[in-house]
Amino acid sequence: MSELSLRIANCSGFYGDRLSAAKEMVEGGPIDVLTGDWLAELTMLILAGNRLKGRPGYAPTFLRQLEDVLGPCLDRGIKIVSNAGGLDPAGCAEAVHDLAARLGLSPAVAHVTGDDLTGTPLDLTNADTGEPLTATPLTANAYLGARPIAAALSAGADVVVTGRVTDSALVTGPGIWRYGWGPEDLDPLAGSVVAGHIIECGCQATGGNYAFFQDVPDLAHCGFPIAELHADGSSVITKHPGTGGLVSTGTVTAQLVYELTTPRYLGPDVVARFDTITLTDEGPDRVRVSGVRGEPPPDTLKVSVTYLAGYRNTMTLVLTGLDVAAKARVAEEAIWARIPRESFEHVDVTLTDSGLLRITVMDADAQRAGRAFSAAVVETGLASYPGFYALTPPGNASPYGVHWPVLVPAARVRPRVFLNGTELPQAPPAPPRALAGTRPAGPVDDRRATPSAPGGPAVCLPLGRIAGARSGDKGGDANLGVWTDTRERYDWLAGHLTADRLKELLPALAGYRVDRYELPNIKALNFVVHGLLGRGVAASPRMDPQAKALGEELREQLLNVPASLAG
Repeated sequence: MSELSLRIANCSGFYGDRLSAAKEMVEGGPIDVLTGDWLAELTMLILAGNRLKGRPGYAPTFLRQLEDVLGPCLDRGIKIVSNAGGLDPAGCAEAVHDLAARLGLSPAVAHVTGDDLTGTPLDLTNADTGEPLTATPLTANAYLGARPIAAALSAGADVVVTGRVTDSALVTGPGIWRYGWGPEDLDPLAGSVVAGHIIECGCQATGGNYAFFQDVPDLAHCGFPIAELHADGSSVITKHPGTGGLVSTGTVTAQLVYELTTPRYLGPDVVARFDTITLTDEGPDRVRVSGVRGEPPPDTLKVSVTYLAGYRNTMTLVLTGLDVAAKARVAEEAIWARIPRESFEHVDVTLTDSGLLRITVMDADAQRAGRAFSAAVVETGLASYPGFYALTPPGNASPYGVHWPVLVPAARVRPRVFLNGTELPQAPPAPPRALAGTRPAGPVDDRRATPSAPGGPAVCLPLGRIAGARSGDKGGDANLGVWTDTRERYDWLAGHLTADRLKELLPALAGYRVDRYELPNIKALNFVVHGLLGRGVAASPRMDPQAKALGEELREQLLNVPASLAG
């Protein structure tokens, strides 16, 4: 283990990420901790569905990766920390033991529970919208913090599997274990949370999905990220030498603004102030992250509740040639004449610029949303618009679930840590809590004075020629982060790209509330589009249900930019 830093590597950013990544990270260079993030809000629904079908409630791909690296990690003292336990961390830990036995190995395996609140009394008021939930929850899992992970490592665990913890806890937990941070060490904790946020999505920190992808070498063999975490909470983000991809202030900034809301990043261990981050280029593929300030966490924990909301079905028709809008109208009239539109609980009709007519129906009745709908579409095939053809065959409806965030008093949640099946006696100490009712600071007031834009002639060009963007989902909301590379460009961007201007550039956002937050320290703006994704990714009828393309849609918009900033 390095005396100067704790080298924490990531080998998974989602359930389905590159299977060879764990082996690549262990064999590619020295690391101290191997982490992987398997859980997203959608993943919890997938695992719940698997469990209903008698399949494991954890991520089996974790075991496939572990098979390649468990022996080498034990030999080299590399700790393994993963949230792949999902809905069944105890079952996942047992499966790790079984795998180790087959390999002739004897690791100390810990698992963390206490996040599962399914069946316990909860206030099911939506934390974002204030709406009450009347359906019966399928799952309810609190976002635990990092101290149970640290307790497991301190007790000698070689492998730690958890259920629902915050993504950054996979980095903060090893940091607490190595450096002994107490609950009062808010700034180091906040720094580790930022480091965890950067590497949690795998290659998105090393050039993956990057706005300026042309600058990224050998993206096809992109290396996964490493955070060299220091005792003061600062870190250096890097990757193994000889791997593809890129670590730069741009790629790190892109990940910092991903799935972000306010600059106050709330968590169970600390509130990390993203408006205090300093990024420093330390040479090829090395970016230092420092200066992060922390505040006490709120007195509540977020709980991810899921429930089965009904059934959905989508049919996609292709419209070509002349009069596309008129053809779309004829297609809809023919379909609704056979099965009334008002017979469904929810209908979404989208006509794309490329001539795709997507019709999605949702209903509690599987038959109504199933063949009754898709067959009605097919029946119009010889009595509809010229050039009629579909991309989807008639089929049955599929069940869909909804992620429903609620809050629970932190004192009601008791994490439990087991090592080789035996519960550890000491509960992790509770961090100091902020005052009850503490909430994030409000959005930036766009009416305030902003730096004056450069004078002189202007040129018309796509915003993406001078700014990067990355977007994603936060429940039913979408976030859109935009950043620039120079202070002059940022000053112009901050003065020009208001929430209202964003709606002008992207008219599809006009009907939604948009909050804007400034992050001048990293030369970025973050927009939160409330309600764009409806009830969340699993229930969204959008072609882009996670709003991944929203940033690129903005970057292609033409603006008049001062010529001095265009070079």
